[in-house]
Amino acid sequence: MNVPNTLTLLRICLIPVLVVVFYMPFKNHLLVAAGIFGFAAATDWVDGYLARKLGQMTAFGAFLDPVADKLMVAVALVLLVERHDTQLFTLAACVIIGREIVVSALREWMAELGERTSVAVSYVGKVKTAFQMIAITGLLAIDPATHESWLLALCYVVLYVAAILTLWSMFVYLKAAWVVMKERDNSF
Repeated sequence: MNVPNTLTLLRICLIPVLVVVFYMPFKNHLLVAAGIFGFAAATDWVDGYLARKLGQMTAFGAFLDPVADKLMVAVALVLLVERHDTQLFTLAACVIIGREIVVSALREWMAELGERTSVAVSYVGKVKTAFQMIAITGLLAIDPATHESWLLALCYVVLYVAAILTLWSMFVYLKAAWVVMKERDNSF
């Protein structure tokens, strides 16, 4: 165990805390839930930075880090779908969660072919992640039943942009994988 892996495990441990706080009926519970998610999102950046800076990259960390991110985002979106119950919001959440499943499966499959680097994280994927984390943090903090504000509308727009970037990044990964698949098919 090292510091980056410990931060990744902390992110996973914060998931049930986020769920409990989200549903607890105390004043400002949504702000606390948003703070938990925001802190977890920040540890994602910090653990990656420290792993590279300190030379503490491990196979365990390479496996666990994306799992922690996907779990945290998926759980937060499921919580938010209940509270922000519109078709467009639900569609955006489904796109984001569905893409994560597709890309994870694609990466696993490409790794089995020895082509993991062909579906490495892209710039679009990093921008998508930033938009997701910002939108989800904001949406966790705001109760749509009591706040109809420009900030809520802005969070919706950022989430919808994240969903569009999610599809775009998925197509970038699928296009890269398609080249490998066609080469493999032609070699048979």
